[in-house]
This record gives sequence, structure tokens and C-alpha cells, in this order.
Amino acid sequence: MNKKEYHSAVNCFSDGLYRFAVKLTKSESLAQDLVQSAFEKVWIKKDNIQAEKVKSYLFRTVFNQFLDDKKRNKVVSLEEYHKEASFLPESCDLKTVLNLALSSLAPIQKSALLLRDYEGYSYNEIGEILELSPSQVKVYIYRARKQLQKYIGSLEKVI
Repeated sequence: MNKKEYHSAVNCFSDGLYRFAVKLTKSESLAQDLVQSAFEKVWIKKDNIQAEKVKSYLFRTVFNQFLDDKKRNKVVSLEEYHKEASFLPESCDLKTVLNLALSSLAPIQKSALLLRDYEGYSYNEIGEILELSPSQVKVYIYRARKQLQKYIGSLEKVI
């Protein structure tokens, strides 16, 4: 990858990568750090990365950094793990409910679902990013959607 290809990658993928990181982390500053770090790693390894593979490399790097941070900071009580849906339809809007539901997903399910439904990537592209086969991607997305459906319940309760 040369300098021109690197700048092209920054222009093409920075917005989508940032949106992905914000949805994963729920923090704009942490998302900015993850994206900047991913582009820094690409720059450092630019001689070893093919320009066609840079998109997958960037998204995979952000996802791995997110998992690493989550593992370092993970302390969950038993009560929190088994907590039921914690919203009252009268006091929450749909966006809040969806964010709470998304936060209940496993990181791999959340990432696959966000890449498919929020960013619009194909199953093959998501497979490249998350290092999964397209059929595994479909399974993770299906399970994520089922868990969201179970978490939210019927739409009438939310709206």
C-alpha cells in the first residue's frame, strides 16, 4: 500500500469506521481513539497490507481493540448478568430501547448485526472483517435478531 492508497482509505472508510466504533462503544471519544489507532496501525504496516484488504483490516482492528478494552474493564455482577429488560415504555423512546437491547448482545453478534443492518455490508464482507464464514455471519445475525426480539418483546409495548 502506498501513500496515495492510504489517503484514499482514510477518505473512503473513516466515516463508516467511526459510526461502527460509536455503536460498539457508545462513546464518541473512545470511538475516535479506536479509529485513530486503527489507521495508525495501517500506516505502520502499510508495506504489508494490500490496498484491497485495508477495509477488512480496519474494521477488524477496531473490533479487536474494542474486545481487548472490554476484557480489561469487565467486571459484571451476577445480578447485572441476569437482569431483565430495564426500561419502562412510558419513559423511554425507541432509540433508547434499541440501544439497551443492542448492549445485551454478545460483541460478535452486535458487530455482525451493526455491520449488516447499520452499515449495509454483505455477508461476505462481514465475514472478511470478523474472520468468519458467510454462513457463520448469518447465524450470528439471526441469533442477534432473535435475542433483540426477545429483549424488546412486542413492538406495541415499546411504542
